[in-house]
Amino acid sequence: MRVISGKYKGKIINGFNIDGTRPTMDRIKESLFGMIQIYLEDSTCLDLFAGSGSLGIEALSNDSKQCYFVEKNDIIFNILKENLKMMENAILIKQDYEKFLSNINTKFDIVFLDPPYKLNLISKSIEILIKKELLNDNAIIICEYETEKIICDLAILKEKKYGSKFITIYKYEKN
Repeated sequence: MRVISGKYKGKIINGFNIDGTRPTMDRIKESLFGMIQIYLEDSTCLDLFAGSGSLGIEALSNDSKQCYFVEKNDIIFNILKENLKMMENAILIKQDYEKFLSNINTKFDIVFLDPPYKLNLISKSIEILIKKELLNDNAIIICEYETEKIICDLAILKEKKYGSKFITIYKYEKN
């Protein structure tokens, strides 16, 4: 797995074959970042279930201002730490997603939600992000999932199916 575009293009990302990770494949990542390119410059991002960090690293490579990487698994965290070495503006946090969201007071422009599929954590994560006011106006939330039924009141910007995976991009607008 590698960074597909931007200033870190070609950088190898470890963690592709580690139990507990399910990295976004290059062709999906390329399509996804084509869809969100206009949102990346100077954005503050959150890769909430970071795994190898593939999505957040790609965002940093394409001019995001900073990205928070949250991962609780010890083994995966250590791989993520290696992947982020020498990476500018990467903030690495080893913590459960709920605890992180409860204690952070930063607002995000872009949020990547790619939790373990069987746990159905996307709707709950979006609910917490909104309730805790952690999203800037016009923020986008990118969700990758297989079968989860996402329940939220946000507008869908894009929705695309890649084999058995879905990518849905939501837009948050303050009322």
